[in-house]
Amino acid sequence: MRWGSVYELGWITLAALAAVALTGIGLGWAEATLLVLCPLLARHAWHLIRLARLIRRQHRLVPPFPKGIWGDIYRAIGQYQQRGRKGRKRQLRFFRRFREAANSVPDALVVLDKNRRIEWANPAAQVLMNLSWPRDEGKPLLEVFTHPELADYICAGEYARPLEVAPAHNRSLMLSIRVAPFGERKKQRLIVGRDITKIFHLNLIRRDFVANASHELRTPLTVITGFLETLIDSAQTPSNHRRPLNLMQHQAERMRSIIEDLLTLSRLEMDEHAIDIAPVDVPCELEQIVADASALSGGRHRFSIDIDSDLMLLGKDSELRSAFSNLLFNAVKHTPPGSHIQLVWASTASGPIFLVEDDGPGIEPEHIPRLTERFYRVDKARSRASGGTGLGLAIVKHVLSRHDARLAVASEPGQGSTFTCHFPPGIALTASQLERRRLRAATSA
Repeated sequence: MRWGSVYELGWITLAALAAVALTGIGLGWAEATLLVLCPLLARHAWHLIRLARLIRRQHRLVPPFPKGIWGDIYRAIGQYQQRGRKGRKRQLRFFRRFREAANSVPDALVVLDKNRRIEWANPAAQVLMNLSWPRDEGKPLLEVFTHPELADYICAGEYARPLEVAPAHNRSLMLSIRVAPFGERKKQRLIVGRDITKIFHLNLIRRDFVANASHELRTPLTVITGFLETLIDSAQTPSNHRRPLNLMQHQAERMRSIIEDLLTLSRLEMDEHAIDIAPVDVPCELEQIVADASALSGGRHRFSIDIDSDLMLLGKDSELRSAFSNLLFNAVKHTPPGSHIQLVWASTASGPIFLVEDDGPGIEPEHIPRLTERFYRVDKARSRASGGTGLGLAIVKHVLSRHDARLAVASEPGQGSTFTCHFPPGIALTASQLERRRLRAATSA
């Protein structure tokens, strides 16, 4: 309470006592106190009613303000109102800038509420997804933008990989759909649709060209290789011709390996997910791969093997065998003699892992993000000398992607490299589970 209010109370008290003394009315302390407080209470009640009416009518409190404590109250509320108006103006400007930015984005942006109903969409959604706001506000997304895979994709909650769809209203388009949860408890969804038509067609053209060219090269290369073998094995071939013929045969074999790897990549790119899924006895496959790697090493490397004999996978056996063998053979080919190579196949809390670790020369950090690119080599001379095609890790990446797995690479120069395949727990399978599946299948048959 400010001193002005104390002075006011004091003057009212003195005035009341003077009035009592002059009129000669005999009053007790209670009656005198009530007589003193009545004018003050009446003034406070009037200001309180007036303030309530102004606030209810949303009037701005502006000077001049009353004197005393009510002036302080009016002034404080007026300042609070002013701060609120400034805050609302800032929010309005921010919202307007956000709306302008979202409207200028070439990608379709759609906001869904917790019931998967449309709350807002930018103009690009009209062109790409045939979805207009506010016309379609409140409608279920799947009612406006129909696609058989979209409902499962949104409900699954696994948004790490985008969904590629051709919208029903324009089959010439190809969209990449991404979903991002946001809002309170991540109940809302932001749908982002990007036009990837050109990239999609370029990938189709590249894939078809690689597949067709590789296929067409196989026949003449087979003929050339056959004649080279005949000339090398013939007793009539002059001795000074044998070295060039051996070099030609070596390069022909290298070209055949490249063509086979390109065809493998083309087959893997045909579908995003592996088909003909079946239980794969990974420990048995790894035993054969380790035997082949030992033969390739010729005793020049030391191997440590840690394989969980009870852990299997649901997948495509030929693809998994190709991925595992590529990683292990790379460790043999690209590490010097005497290196130690460790192979691990084990179950973890996040799912099965396949790990190949070596203590070789390691890889510079700038090369690691590009290791899975086609024909990318860290050391081109060494890779060609070891017979590498530059396609092995690209094949590994595609195989893992088709099994919803991922490849992690850790390496430091001079301290070796570690390649780890992380598989989702949903495709793990134990020997006992496999036996129960077989019993159920036999019983149902």
